[in-house]
Amino acid sequence: MTDYLLAIDQGTTSSRAIVFDKQGAICGLGQQEFAQHFPADGWVEHELEDIWASTLAVCRQALAAAGIEARQIASIGITNQRETTALWERDTGKPLGRAIVWQDRRTAVQCERLRAEGVEAMVSRRTGLLLDPYFSGTKLGWMLDNIPGAREKAERGLLAFGTIDTFLLWRLTGGKVHATDATNASRTLLYNIHRHCWDDELLSLLNIPAAVLPEVKNSADDFGTTSPELFGAAISVGALIGDQQAATVGQACFAPGMVKSTYGTGCFVMLNTGVQAITSGNRLLTTIAYQLDGQTTYALEGSIFVAGAAVQWLRDGLHLIGSASQMQELAESVSSSNGVYMVPAFTGLGAPYWDPDARGAILGLTRDTQIAHIARATLEAVCYQSRDLLDAMRNDGAEIETLRVDGGMVVNDWLVQRLADTVGCECQRPAVIETTALGAAGLAGLQAGLYGSLPDFNQLWRAEQTFKPAMSEADRERRYHGWKKAVARVRS
Repeated sequence: MTDYLLAIDQGTTSSRAIVFDKQGAICGLGQQEFAQHFPADGWVEHELEDIWASTLAVCRQALAAAGIEARQIASIGITNQRETTALWERDTGKPLGRAIVWQDRRTAVQCERLRAEGVEAMVSRRTGLLLDPYFSGTKLGWMLDNIPGAREKAERGLLAFGTIDTFLLWRLTGGKVHATDATNASRTLLYNIHRHCWDDELLSLLNIPAAVLPEVKNSADDFGTTSPELFGAAISVGALIGDQQAATVGQACFAPGMVKSTYGTGCFVMLNTGVQAITSGNRLLTTIAYQLDGQTTYALEGSIFVAGAAVQWLRDGLHLIGSASQMQELAESVSSSNGVYMVPAFTGLGAPYWDPDARGAILGLTRDTQIAHIARATLEAVCYQSRDLLDAMRNDGAEIETLRVDGGMVVNDWLVQRLADTVGCECQRPAVIETTALGAAGLAGLQAGLYGSLPDFNQLWRAEQTFKPAMSEADRERRYHGWKKAVARVRS
């Protein structure tokens, strides 16, 4: 019986694979971290071969853990860190250098120059995005201009560009399929989200040859089959979707007005707006939530660049903690953060500030500041940044009473309760917090015929716990006012 689904969840700091059964239960999991490279201030890179090797390894681990063979997998769904930019040779599949990660800020000057030329309004109308180094288009342009011979090869059609979904699909299919889906395409600054095509004027603006671009398909579609030698049998690839959009599907946010927030390396809040591509008046992004059978569902999104990455920095950079699991105990060991605010602007600030030159700071330190105060302030920073985004959505007209939360950080009860207190609405944590992988698997199951429609998949979602606000309004506003003052201190 081919009633199992394999989700590849290729993230910023690790690659994971999860085998789900038809009921959405986890049957097997594999996970592997890989190296992060920081060659200059604001630069972040990944070795594509590390991503490929770790992805293969975790898929095999997940199959082994589930005790099944490749022939029992109905379909694979791939979800990925979105704007990370890869370039490789079509004939050999060899990468042209490292991937430039979504957090990377090296093209900030180019984005500023384009804004000065007055083109941001046009870019936003067509893409739903702002001119920021976060997105793939300027990263790709930088690679073509700075890797010797790259532009000439690209113009001759010898190179392939892709976000990580596209690179993995290329490798999985043995170079037979060069494709992406509409959600990932919508994060490139090159894709017109209203006309549903690569935009010639945007390509010209960023000096990108069309020959490098992948085909854009539905989020659930026929993406070919894996090479049989990889897993012992060929497996259909039935879904590609960006990680935040996958979490939106995994959280069953299918009705307009539903909102989810994912807490991983960064934090991303997504509000379903249905068939309407709503333009934000508060510097949020308009993006594609998913596309099925040619029907596009849109969303408003707020992006925070550093959430779990700040905890990782406390562990690996400062060596203040031994593991992320210590954070709840440390936060609970003190009655407050003692006036300490952490602003984790390590690679600038995302929405609603969009300040690539801001840098991180820990403010309010005194002689009696302890590691526990810094740990607590780091978790509170995640909550304050979430409020920044929800307030922006409310100012755009959204009525938010419930926030569905997911990602590795939300296993921390203290964090989710503080989040509810800070944003002023209830937070629902699902029974399966691996909602990014679950969303990719669900779309693959839709393509494979295991589910007849999204409502079928909707019935698999259930809340594990609901956290209600318990903080007074006065206390909430006082703490948030301190956060806004702290952010002002680090702005460029």
